[in-house]
Amino acid sequence: MVSPANLTQTLVPALQAEPTVMNLTVLAGAVSNPDGDALSFDVPQGAANQVIGRLRDSGVDQQGSIILENVDTSISALADRVSARRGRFQEFTPVWAEIESRIGREGTFPPSWFALLVIAGLIGAVGILTNSEILIVGAMVVGPEYGAILSLAFAVTRRDFPGAVRSARALGTGFALAVVGALLLGLIVRWTGLEPAAYSAGVRPVSNLINTPNWFSFIVAALAGVVGIVSLTESRSSTLIGVFISVTTIPAASDIGVSAAFGSGREAWGSALQLLLNVVVLTAVAIVGLPTQRAIWRRWERRTTEAQAGRDPAQGSS
Repeated sequence: MVSPANLTQTLVPALQAEPTVMNLTVLAGAVSNPDGDALSFDVPQGAANQVIGRLRDSGVDQQGSIILENVDTSISALADRVSARRGRFQEFTPVWAEIESRIGREGTFPPSWFALLVIAGLIGAVGILTNSEILIVGAMVVGPEYGAILSLAFAVTRRDFPGAVRSARALGTGFALAVVGALLLGLIVRWTGLEPAAYSAGVRPVSNLINTPNWFSFIVAALAGVVGIVSLTESRSSTLIGVFISVTTIPAASDIGVSAAFGSGREAWGSALQLLLNVVVLTAVAIVGLPTQRAIWRRWERRTTEAQAGRDPAQGSS
């Protein structure tokens, strides 16, 4: 943390009085741009939100800066005791400043983001033509669309209209490019006679699964949305979770293009409905899930703080 000298005089005593703050180090006048004092300290993840909130209330994020770093390993009896007092689930407490920063990064859409979506659409198109579930999974791994869905939901919860429009436009443009890519590939395959015999004969189990949205599609999309929110707030994101979330977004976009290339208008329409259903449900679950998760964790943190204050009279009077 970089703190102007006038703020350091009040911040240091406050941090020293905070029982969860450890290893506090102060280097007076050690920083330039912004000018100020360098402060560093460790805090258990379960107490980070409270401490960060106090720092923001002091205005240090406006006059100086705050940088968060995760500690992979800590060998300290003091840290063990402090963590034990916070409760057994404290290491899973989301650090909301970190989550907001992560979602903010997902809300930027460089050309590579659109390129990945197109490539995912092309891989999905090959998987549909060859009835290859492995290629469909590969397409879902490559697709980066869930970051944009999260960014859209986060902007809606914050009533950030420009951010919501930016994310929605990126999703629309990205999926449109993926559909066009799959369409062009399908046309090339059709015109050059490379169409697989099974697909030509109407044996299309992968395509049929994608282009027939139903209540099970809704259930899977809702469950995928819940998985995405939980994995985001508990820092358990992984490639497998990304695959599950993309279960019928990228494949649906690919099937729109492939079906249109082979003149299957009904199948293309069904895939378009599948894509729309999944994007809407994933976004809606994120819009509801993000503030709900935050409210639940805030209540748990408040109860933990109150319980700790009841066990520690000195802390309760501070």
